[in-house]
Amino acid sequence: MDAAITGSELTRVMLEEGHQEVWCAVDDGYDQDAMAYLANNDFTARIVSFRDGMFYCTAGMAWSCAVPIKIVAITQAEAGF
Repeated sequence: MDAAITGSELTRVMLEEGHQEVWCAVDDGYDQDAMAYLANNDFTARIVSFRDGMFYCTAGMAWSCAVPIKIVAITQAEAGF
C-alpha cells in the first residue's frame, strides 16, 4: 500500500493538479515547525505556486515548507453562547 501524501508534498501535488490557491501553514525550516507556529495564525499564507524548490504565496514571498490546512468559521455554540 502506498503511503499517504502529507505536508508540503501534498501542497505541491495539489498545485500540480490545478488547485489555484492552497491555504497553508508556512515555515522556512520543517513541516513540523510550520504546524507548531499555527496557534495564533502567525505563519499562514495562500500558496499559489511551486517553482525552483520554493512555495510562493499571494504576496510573492517564498517559503521552504507549506502544509495545507483548513480554516473554518466557528459556530455560535463553539463561541459559548
